[in-house]
Order: sequence, then structure tokens, then C-alpha cells
Amino acid sequence: MTEECTADVVLVGAGPVGLTLANILGRHGVRVLVVEERATLIDYPRGVGLDDESLRTFQSIGLTDRILPHTTPNQILRFVDARRKLLAEIAPTDTSFGWPKRNGFVQPLVDAELLAGLDRYPSVEILWHHAMRSCADASETVRVVVDGPRGSSTIAARYVVGCDGGRSATRHQMDVSFEGTTSSTRWLVVDIASDPLGHPNIEVGADPARPNVSVSIAHGIRRFEFMIHDDEPDELAEDPAFVAKMIAPFVPYPDQVDVIRRRVYTHHSRIASAFRRGRLLLAGDAAHLMPVWQGQGYNSGIRDAANLGWKLAAVVNGHAGDALLDSYDQERRKHARAMIDLSTMVGKVISPTNPGVTAFRDVAVRIAAAIPPVKRYVLGMRFKPMPRYDQGAVVHKHTRSPRSAVGTLFIQPRVDTRDRSDVPLDEVLGPWFAVLCWNNRPREVLGEAAFARWKSLGAVFVAARPATQLHWTGHDDPDVVVVGDRTGALKSWFDGQLDSVLFLRPDRCVAGACIAQLAPELSAELFAALGLTDGGDHAAGSVLRLAQPSA
Repeated sequence: MTEECTADVVLVGAGPVGLTLANILGRHGVRVLVVEERATLIDYPRGVGLDDESLRTFQSIGLTDRILPHTTPNQILRFVDARRKLLAEIAPTDTSFGWPKRNGFVQPLVDAELLAGLDRYPSVEILWHHAMRSCADASETVRVVVDGPRGSSTIAARYVVGCDGGRSATRHQMDVSFEGTTSSTRWLVVDIASDPLGHPNIEVGADPARPNVSVSIAHGIRRFEFMIHDDEPDELAEDPAFVAKMIAPFVPYPDQVDVIRRRVYTHHSRIASAFRRGRLLLAGDAAHLMPVWQGQGYNSGIRDAANLGWKLAAVVNGHAGDALLDSYDQERRKHARAMIDLSTMVGKVISPTNPGVTAFRDVAVRIAAAIPPVKRYVLGMRFKPMPRYDQGAVVHKHTRSPRSAVGTLFIQPRVDTRDRSDVPLDEVLGPWFAVLCWNNRPREVLGEAAFARWKSLGAVFVAARPATQLHWTGHDDPDVVVVGDRTGALKSWFDGQLDSVLFLRPDRCVAGACIAQLAPELSAELFAALGLTDGGDHAAGSVLRLAQPSA
């Protein structure tokens, strides 16, 4: 065993969640060591759908320009019956968060961009071909033992986050249960290059004879999924003739397709009994697993990273106390559970093999789809549970709006500033906290003392105005960015609220909202509730060097 090296945070697993979290922490100068037992990234597609929240997170780490070329935006999801007749369609057009709600993507290429993004941060290092064998929380630090090609090494870290999948070794070290069920139904997934169909969307076949899915992925990749019957062994997945038989109803020459990979899998609906135990935390599939039907497994993991990343950075860099990390479990558990339940329910609707049950379902779905409010509800994906935090790193006390925006994600319209036109709002807000006032002056609203506290924390101050007032300089403040509401979306949002002052977290959640006169009081309560401290260490971490095993 070698002498130990140190890190602020050890991330176990270099999948999309670990890589996203590493980018967030690296941007804030946190010393990160990623430990991955594989020798390289997984090179085959797994997840196939990105939502607007994930793209917004990738925007926050400056990688959307690299990731968008591997996506297909505005994918339509169609449910069809056994005769391929349309049952229902999901085609959302809303871009409130700045991005399309449904996007196909090639996961290996997106993951590769997340990996390449880490080259920007000297404080982040990855250890490939190293497996985490144990981690012990020793009050002030965690001792992590990893095995690599040259032997074992010990790492002393302030925190460890297990992003190591459904069979998480970190979760076992934490000794927390993984509650839920595993479906007895198996599915064959087949990924094909040189897409033999070519149409750009997703089709789910609710066929009682064999439920199936056809998905267009970017760069000419097509995914087929087929339910496997109880009398069909897993080994059939390796039989080209069986695979061709499955594909035959969809393509004229099933024996001439270019198969990238094929495998059998089952659906899991599970959630860890705790996302945090002391200095050990879980994220992504290590914390929760869900069926694929709403494409939310990948996206839920990215939500975990967005929620946890800024909190770890705040604690490590001295901006907040350790108790802030308790809010991660408080905020993410309820939403992850809702996504699991939704995905499980949709699977039960799609998968019946009893003809009588499916006939009743088809009639019920068609009747519902004929009702305009229901159709709009489905088309716009309004059934998708959105994060809304009733507790955690939020303060609800001072909002006066009947339907408070506190605990929800703020919108991201395109805006103008004095020197830039048509920019996404998040580019103005920056990567950290922000205080945004509509039709008012942040310094005067907060008062000098509160303004100074947020400034010391590194917050951005934004004065949002109608576009007609953008270039009026009467209330200019060198510490405040003036934003013009070029599309009217900001005013429309505030039209539905009684609050006019917003305190925005780095993940763009509304931490608190109030009328202008209550801003000093809310400011003080937010500092107390989030455990925020004035100042902190803004310096970037140093390069990590793992101690090598002795000869």
C-alpha cells in the first residue's frame, strides 16, 4: 500500500453523472479525483433522450456547443397500436428553460465531450482502470482504497460521491438499502448503424403480440427494442436469425442491417434509502433506477449532478457549512421517486400482452386524446413531474404569490444587455448565485449591508427591465447588470407572480422570492437557511497527483 494523496472530492465512476459533476466542481476550482474501474468510456449507446434540464446543465458548464452536434432536437414520441395506428403523440414545443424538451442523442459521443471538458480544469484528474475497494468515513475525512494496475493506493478525501451505477460499490459501503422492484419482463435492445428507416422520431408499439420501440438516434443510428416472451431464453439475443425476425416487420431486408450491439435487459424501479451518509453520497443510477419509458434515467442523474455540484463546491470552498449537503437528499428524493413512478406507470400502460386489456386501453387512450385539454396536456409533456422543493435549500416564508415560484426552476428566455443582444439569460446570471429584480434596483432593494454580503459571496446582480428601458442610464450601478426583456417572457413570468425580487441558486432554482420591501429580511433568512458565509475561497485547486505504488 502506498502513502496517501488528497482530494476535496472523490467521484467513483466516470459515467455521465460523474463526468458532469466533475465539470461542475472543476469550474469552481474544487480538487477532484475521478476513479473508474474501466479502462475507458463505454462506447455503445445506452440512454437515447436528453431533456431541456440536462441541456441547461451542460450549458452551465460551457459544453452545449460541443454536445448539440450529437443531438436531434424536438423529437416526437408516438404511441401506436398493433396495426401501427396512432394512439397518442407527445410533441412539446415549449422552450421555457432555453432548450427543446425532447432531444435524441448519441450517449457515447456526448459522454466523450463531457470527458474532454475536464481538460479545462487542472484541479480534476481521472484514474482509469482503478476500482474503489473501500471507503471509510473518519469524521473529518474519508479514506478511500483503490486498486489499480500497479497495486493499491489510499486517497484522503473530504467527500466521496458514488456515481457507480445500479450495482454501486459506494452504496454498499454506505450500507443503505436499494428499495423497489425489478420487472420480470425482459427486453431485447438492438442498435443499428446506417439507419434502415431514417425517419427522425420515436415510435412505441403497444402491440400485445410483442410490445416494441423504434428510436432514431443522431448520426444515423437506429434503436429497436422488443419484449422477450417468457419461453424465449436470453441466448436468442446472440442469434442473428432471431434478431432479423424481430426487425423484419419494420425493414424490408432485416438480414442486411449493420448491428452495433444487442443485449437483453430488465427494467428496475428502485431508490436508495439514503442519498447521504456523513461524507458519502450517491448520485445517478447508484441512487435510483427507473424504467426507460420516459427516457428519464440519464436525465435524472444529470439533475442529481446539477443539484449536488454547487452545494459541494460551496462547502469545500468555504461558502457554506456542511449541513447544506443534507438538502441534496431532501430535494432530489421526492422528484426521483416521482420520475420512477411515472416511468413505471407508462410501462404498465404500454406492455400488456392480453388482447382484451389492450383493446380497452386503446379505446380509452383514443377517447382521452380527443378531449382538447387532455391532448394539450399530453402534447406539451405537462404530465412530467417538475422539481418543486418544499424543503431544503429554499425559504418559502416571504413569498406572497398564491402559487409560489420558490423551489422551482426559473425560466431562461433570451435577453439583451447593454453590450450583447439575444443572449440566453443564464449567460448573464453566471455560474453562481444571482439576485434578480424586476423594475427595481438591487442595491437599494437589498440595502448596503445585504448587498455587500451577496457581493462577497460572488453573486451577480441583475436589474431586469422592459426592452424599451434598456439604454436608460439614470439608475446605473457598476455592480449591477441591466437586462432588457427582448421577448417579453420575463414580464409574462412576473405577471403571474406577486413577488418581484428573486434569489437564484447556481442550479437556477428560485431559493427565495418576495416583494421589494421584504428583500433584506429574506436575504438574512437565506444566509441562515443555506448556511452561507461571507467570502470563502474563490481560488482554483491545484493539480492532483496520485501517489504511485512502491516497487
